[in-house]
Amino acid sequence: MPKEYLRAQRISGQIRRELAELIRQEVKDPRINMISLTDVEITPDYAHAKVFFTAMGGAQSVPPILEGLRRASGFLRRELGRRVRIHTTPELHFHYDRSVEEGSRLSQLIEQAVREDAARTGH
Repeated sequence: MPKEYLRAQRISGQIRRELAELIRQEVKDPRINMISLTDVEITPDYAHAKVFFTAMGGAQSVPPILEGLRRASGFLRRELGRRVRIHTTPELHFHYDRSVEEGSRLSQLIEQAVREDAARTGH
């Protein structure tokens, strides 16, 4: 694996951890207190970072959360610049991560299919 790829992975992980801590401890906006950061993807030039999150309230709670994150992004970026040593502090772009929700939905469908099959075959 190229050294630069490993460095980008390491920095993405560090950004995710630092942002999670900042959101939990420093940001006082009640709209964003029930989220979990799932991943960070950073561009090769470190200028932009996609920050993926899940929300405990599900998809219906996403619009106010995104607004809260947008309002806090300047603060988060500034604090991130103090904590992470890279030549450019990335601009943060927040995205709702539907994968957890989709995984749960698929698990329910599989369980339902297994129950129906068991009922049909008598097992």
